[in-house]
Amino acid sequence: MKILLVEDDSKQLMPLQTVLSQAGHNVDGVKDGETAQWLLLQKEYDLLILDWMLPHMSGLHLCQQYRALGKAAPVLIITAKDTTPDKVAGLDAGADDYLVKPIDITEFMARVRALGRRSPLWQGETLRLGDLKLHLDTLTIERQGVAVPLSSREFQLLEYFMRHPRQVLTRNQIEQAVWEWGTEPESNAITVLVRKLRQRLQAVGAAWIETIYGMGYRLSPPN
Repeated sequence: MKILLVEDDSKQLMPLQTVLSQAGHNVDGVKDGETAQWLLLQKEYDLLILDWMLPHMSGLHLCQQYRALGKAAPVLIITAKDTTPDKVAGLDAGADDYLVKPIDITEFMARVRALGRRSPLWQGETLRLGDLKLHLDTLTIERQGVAVPLSSREFQLLEYFMRHPRQVLTRNQIEQAVWEWGTEPESNAITVLVRKLRQRLQAVGAAWIETIYGMGYRLSPPN
């Protein structure tokens, strides 16, 4: 998933960003609400994780603004506020879930997985497209009984392709979906990554990635 994580405390931001990245997610981690607000106008996210207390703009206000834009991605509020009225305020602002600090990493990841499964494409820990399966828990692809492991970046790219089957995805779209905010891939990084992913897919008999010259790439599974 493409995740926006907003937490102003570096001692909490970095561990959460690391554990999410290790699980195969692409995470934009920022420390203030204004930067997060700008990113939400530039990118599409599959999940938002917002600290309530942020500089300049609260996570609660950010959530309200996001919902006012008609955006439907799940929102997880994390906060030290633990009273029932606080939880009600968070949910009424448009959040889908609420987690009280200090954060237990095991519970945190379970909440993330649960919110990720709200997409109709996910079935448990698996994303399916035809007979191709992408396993979130093991970062592997499987087809016709053959399983192949993926790197974190390969996993992120294939997930993005599988969420947009038969759509031509430009290099800029792929860069925004797969690389974190504030990082810039080398000039040939996307070409190299697509080539590696093609090799993984060919190993399971799913050579489905097409190059659309002058435009980008398309995942075209058989009908």
